[in-house]
Amino acid sequence: MLNPPKPARRLAALAALASAAVLGAATATVAPASAAPAWAPADEATITPGTQMYTDGAQCTSNFVFTDASSNVYVGYAAHCAGLGEATDTNGCLNDSVPLGTKVDFVEGGSLVTSGTTVGTGTLAYSSWRTMRDLGETDENACAYNDFALVKVDAAYVGDVNPSIPFWGGPTGIDTDGTAAGDRVYTYGNSSLRAGIEALSPHTGISLGDSAADDGWSHPLYTVTPGVPGDSGSAFLSEDGAAIGTLSTLGLAPLPLSNNIGDLGRELAYAQQHSGIAGLQLVEGTEPFSPLL
Repeated sequence: MLNPPKPARRLAALAALASAAVLGAATATVAPASAAPAWAPADEATITPGTQMYTDGAQCTSNFVFTDASSNVYVGYAAHCAGLGEATDTNGCLNDSVPLGTKVDFVEGGSLVTSGTTVGTGTLAYSSWRTMRDLGETDENACAYNDFALVKVDAAYVGDVNPSIPFWGGPTGIDTDGTAAGDRVYTYGNSSLRAGIEALSPHTGISLGDSAADDGWSHPLYTVTPGVPGDSGSAFLSEDGAAIGTLSTLGLAPLPLSNNIGDLGRELAYAQQHSGIAGLQLVEGTEPFSPLL
């Protein structure tokens, strides 16, 4: 049996932060779904956003698909999924991670009662936590909310990948203007705690409004039901299907059972600057976004 999610490793608590100057998101770029390589049909693909990913026993959910200048394919998830800290450790600049090159399994159907099926493998190619620690990052917002990692899909499984978000379709691009209180959001979590019940994976929610103190790095929100351990890393879309961010924490105070997502535009821009992956960019979905539950 596959191990259950290690109690969120980070899906645990919202950090209280001071404001600081941050890297803007202007350099984050997007590739159309037609960009190489050829994607598997969405209804046949086994590696997509929303696929379970296992790293050293910890289970998280993939968010988006990315490519680089050499047409390599990457799947994103939360950096804390490859972290070595405790569930309450929320500062990526202070916590160690497994080495780059560590094997990551893509799994279908994993739950607390079944081991699921390994449908592909990849290697950890970038971790914001590891990178920020190595760089000596001092931006408190980045340290708390830049929770993003990339797994390079092994060549044998690239033909099994599709970039579309299950159920919803998209992404249609990258959201660059944040969220306002009341904005609708869409996500697809795939925690093994849900016993493999696929109908529980798609969620909608409402933004609680962005805080100026976070300087655009995070977006607090409520979803029905809230993201739980194992959903960490999953994608969030705006009302027009643009990629807003990636699930990072479960709020305990001052907003119980809220979730907090890191801003994808900023996370990706940081990766483009520091990962050493040339031409890194988000891939749009092959399926149109449809916000109907």
